Amino acid sequence: MNEPGGGRRGAGAVGAEPPDLAELLGRVARGDQDAFGQVYERLSGPVYGIALRVVRDPAQAEEVAQDVLVELWRKASHYRPDRGGATAWALTVAHRRAVDRVRSSQADRDREERAGAPPREYDEVAEEVGTRLEHQQVRRCMRGLTPTQRESITLAYYGGYTYREVAELLGVGLAAVKSRMRDGLIRLRDCLGVQS
Repeated sequence: MNEPGGGRRGAGAVGAEPPDLAELLGRVARGDQDAFGQVYERLSGPVYGIALRVVRDPAQAEEVAQDVLVELWRKASHYRPDRGGATAWALTVAHRRAVDRVRSSQADRDREERAGAPPREYDEVAEEVGTRLEHQQVRRCMRGLTPTQRESITLAYYGGYTYREVAELLGVGLAAVKSRMRDGLIRLRDCLGVQS
């Protein structure tokens, strides 16, 4: 109920200093709802300001501020005056809660991106190792061919020559080149363990 001078009963005489925030938190720790109302009035603006600076979204900042103020109500007994001022303690709680919200939001976005991203087509290191191993195996199997088979296949597959050009380069007939290459490719297939 308001007095004629505009002050509230119980708020003290006009010009009197309001209760210390640390004292109010002590009363809140004992369950004093009126004291919490005063804490709320004094800290809701600064808590919201800290939250907004960190999360940069007014709606999320309001949620963070509300969570912090509820936490102050529930954990007022955790405040220790010998470790610092009450406002600093409350704003530290607000800052930590806002940072947690940013991290949580980022983790959610990262998780959604990973879930929505197409799977990686290959692992570059595994691909490189696999390619090297295949090359080594092909070279080993090529050494198992006869010299004429190896030469014919090398000219055709690595040199890019046609059967006719290979025959001309080696000075043999086209049928002989095709036969050498067929036999050589069969031996390569068997050596490499390729299933047909």
